[in-house]
Amino acid sequence: MYSQQELDDAVAAGAITADSANALRAFISTQRSASIVDEEQFRLITGFNDIFVALASVILLVAVSWIGQVLGEGLNLVVSNDGPSPLGGAALAATAWGLATYFTAKRRMALPSIVLLIAFAIGVMWTSFTVLALPLPDDASDSVQGLVTAAAAAITAGGAWLHWKRFKVPITIAVGAAAVSGIVAALVAAAVGDALTNGQMETLMLTTVLVLGIGVFALAMRWDGSDPERVTRRSDVAFWLHLLAAPMIAHPVFNLLGLTDGNASIAEAFVVVGIYVALGIAALAIDRRALLVSGLAYVLYAIAELFEEFGAIGLNIALTALVIGSALLLLSAFWHQARHAVIGILPAGLTAKLPPLHSLTPPAVNHAPDA
Repeated sequence: MYSQQELDDAVAAGAITADSANALRAFISTQRSASIVDEEQFRLITGFNDIFVALASVILLVAVSWIGQVLGEGLNLVVSNDGPSPLGGAALAATAWGLATYFTAKRRMALPSIVLLIAFAIGVMWTSFTVLALPLPDDASDSVQGLVTAAAAAITAGGAWLHWKRFKVPITIAVGAAAVSGIVAALVAAAVGDALTNGQMETLMLTTVLVLGIGVFALAMRWDGSDPERVTRRSDVAFWLHLLAAPMIAHPVFNLLGLTDGNASIAEAFVVVGIYVALGIAALAIDRRALLVSGLAYVLYAIAELFEEFGAIGLNIALTALVIGSALLLLSAFWHQARHAVIGILPAGLTAKLPPLHSLTPPAVNHAPDA
């Protein structure tokens, strides 16, 4: 299977014409009875070799970071006597970058590129945090630890930017956004220090994450807006940003409303379901399914509680899975039609900024051979 970006690269290289690429996209959309926009494509694997290389890379990366950690312990270069060593993180980041120069830059393998990018970011964060934490005493205040975490996140964001400039892996922007979010959250934690109780701190951090999630969502929509037809790498970047933003929004919302304390009432369960429906409408409007996936665990829990409340104790989990599974499959089958219904009730000024709608009836395709 060829990705949209590879089709664009083929056009740029002169292998095929732009008209041929567009005709192929239209044909695939017709065969699937859905537009390319609604398919929400992104590139994960191109073959089993992607999985093979990803697994081998993980094994190698674990090995080199382990060796670096052991060497750091031998040199007494560790945090708090028995903590992490910057040598382990440095080995991880360096190896991930080196592997990416071949498997990402030359081979353009999707899954290994994602694995190597995440490993590189973890390695940079690991190294920077441990280097900054080495001179700190064990009893350093929360404010100091927050500042160190913020500085390490800033270095990680810089590393993600360098990785993007070199390799252009779509998930890199989301990793950078996560690092920037970490900077803000750590600075907020450092600013309040020990002034708040645990409960107040939890509420503050959840609120912070919610605001950051909305910011990431806005960034994702900006990337989506630059490619409304979703045929370039920008759409893949937006996909990963949406995937990051969704739990950053859903988790704080459900927690701040007190819907995850393990004792959901009927009223709270209905609130969860109502919020999930609202998330579903938003997902349809922006044509992204990440919001539905991120809130799935909460709505499963809520509906299970409802079934148990009404006496279906032995079957509550099975009935919950039946209801949610059926609903999501129906929504998937009629996603295009549901989008038309949702977009139809939104203001024109808003719909102009959303992914375009396409005809519900695919154009006919002439399968007769050329004369």
